[in-house]
Formats: sequence, C-alpha cells, structure tokens
Amino acid sequence: MHAVKGGALATTTVDMSPTYTAWARKNFDLNGITGPEHRLITAECRAWMAQELRRYGLIFLDPPTFSNSKRMEDSFDLQRDHVQLIREAVRLLERGGILVFSNNNRRFRLDAEALAELAITDITRETIPRDFARNPRIHQCWQIERRG
Repeated sequence: MHAVKGGALATTTVDMSPTYTAWARKNFDLNGITGPEHRLITAECRAWMAQELRRYGLIFLDPPTFSNSKRMEDSFDLQRDHVQLIREAVRLLERGGILVFSNNNRRFRLDAEALAELAITDITRETIPRDFARNPRIHQCWQIERRG
C-alpha cells in the first residue's frame, strides 16, 4: 500500500497466508488500487523467489521470526536462514535496486560478515514511528544494496 501511495507503478505482494493475501486485496480495493500491475500472490516466499524471473527496484522483506507451516518443506528460522533469504531477495533486484530488510525479533543479529558482498546500512532509527520512540527495540531495519 505504501509503495503505491509513494508512486510505485507496479507492486508484487507475496504472503503464504491466504487470509493475509485476502486482507491485502481488501485494502487495495478500499484504496482504489486495482489492475494487473498490482499482483497479490499466495505462496511461500522462498519458493516463490527461487522461481521469480522479474527484477525489482525496491523489495521490502519482513519475514517472521519462525514458521513451521505445513505449506513449507522445511521450517523457517530467521536467525538461521536470514543470509540465504537476503541473498535470494537481492538476486531479484534490478541494477541499483534497494532491499529493505526488517524484522521484529529483538534477539536477532544480522550476520553482516556473511553478507560482506553487500552494502548494508542500519536504518532502524529512521523507521521507528514517533509513537514508539520510547521503545526503539520494536524492530530492526536495514537498507541493503549490491556493492558497486
């Protein structure tokens, strides 16, 4: 929703939950956002990214801390799986594209050393709403780009 309101001409929303995808559709409809350029896909994100051929200028990636859904082949653990997840997302970026990676796990530690090929900037402070300024640990957020 924010991407469209910010000027994005096309969007792709991927969520494994049919309920969340339906909520997204309802929000799009309520805001007059229609058309095939705004795709809503119900799929496991990692499987979807592995087969996606399009390239994106901006990707917002906000994974769960943990999931062991029956719709997945394996479980997902953010701490264990984030390096591979980030690399898959970066693969989908067009030249000069930006990945915004966010999560709500207070104990999460980004393995920047394992992602040394990427330019990573912590933008957590800039992404916390004023209402939450007293509790800046509500989430963590990074801007990630390919180097060079």
